[in-house]
Amino acid sequence: MVDPTEFRDALGSFATGVTVVTFAVDGDPHGITVNSFASLSLDPPLVLWNCDVDTDSHARLQDADAYAVNVLADDQEWLSNRFAGAHKEMDDPFGDVDTVAAETGAPLIEGTLAGIDCSIESRLPGGDHTIYVGRVQTLLDGDVDADPLLFFRGDYRELA
Repeated sequence: MVDPTEFRDALGSFATGVTVVTFAVDGDPHGITVNSFASLSLDPPLVLWNCDVDTDSHARLQDADAYAVNVLADDQEWLSNRFAGAHKEMDDPFGDVDTVAAETGAPLIEGTLAGIDCSIESRLPGGDHTIYVGRVQTLLDGDVDADPLLFFRGDYRELA
């Protein structure tokens, strides 16, 4: 049997980028910090990420038909922290965040490395998570001169 703590530590040895996945339900924007984002297919253009079934975001996502993936730059750690949980204490977590409405209606955060607007293609069970496969509808060009926000072994890192 695999020890859950050892499993989490082993997975933490894989460096990832950091994204904020945003979506709107009845015009109400929501966001969640995600490092499980990955490309899936070029033709058709598909991406995926997963969400813990016990989160508030998971419950809200049941009523969403689209999402946007916002790839964070190294100076956007505050956005990662906000949508990893700090937003629950805020009246309006998007109040000071510049966004534009994507083609699907999902909010895209301005100033990120890239924005990827997706319609939800499928929801797949994945243990204690749901895997969201999205069909890319539009792309938002980002800051091509910025470095990515990275996460490795439980902490933010920078490119050397």
